[in-house]
Amino acid sequence: MSFIETKNLVKIYRVGNKKIYAVNNINLKINKNEMIILFGPSGSGKTTLLLLLGALIRPTSGKIFVDGNEITKLSESKAVEWRRKNIGFVFQKINLIDFLNVYDNVIVPLAPSNIKSAEVKKRALNLIEKVGLRDRINHKPSQLSVGEQQRVAIARALITNPRIVLADEPTSHLDSETGKEIVTLMKQLQKDLQITFVVSTHDPDLLSLADRRVRMRDGKVSILS
Repeated sequence: MSFIETKNLVKIYRVGNKKIYAVNNINLKINKNEMIILFGPSGSGKTTLLLLLGALIRPTSGKIFVDGNEITKLSESKAVEWRRKNIGFVFQKINLIDFLNVYDNVIVPLAPSNIKSAEVKKRALNLIEKVGLRDRINHKPSQLSVGEQQRVAIARALITNPRIVLADEPTSHLDSETGKEIVTLMKQLQKDLQITFVVSTHDPDLLSLADRRVRMRDGKVSILS
């Protein structure tokens, strides 16, 4: 079995009496420590699929397995704990906390943990260095460019040592050059840290950076390569 595998995955939203198939019978396999790019227009189901893979929402039907374990049958409390241990999220809206500096924004996900402060500091400084923001560590989000803010968000997603990072349109607010820099950074981090990245985008210029490309349209997928 692949590291991540979906079987006959369906997510239906209801609008009045109408059924909207956001995810329509998806069977997808993702290997460990690879970068997958989900490519497709807005409304194709990319975000819904990422939310399902991260156990943030439940499917209408079908199953998701991660490392051989079915996550779709986890209780809500178990799903929260599983996400905390396994998943890092990079959201389309960067969602940094305005009054915190770079360092404090990065360590936010560790607030409920029992990790020693020395280990927290070591992890944070290492990641801030890796995303190229060591000289901006005391800056607030308002003092950073949007590209730098997204770098902070990537470091924040990695601070818990996740096995999987799910990134939803991480370049949508960036110009094309900065967007490519951000995905190139993710690619480098994927190699360096041996993490599985699943990234959604509508930008065809980013496809060359993926290990494999998956097209989404109308809730269905097709493997490009």
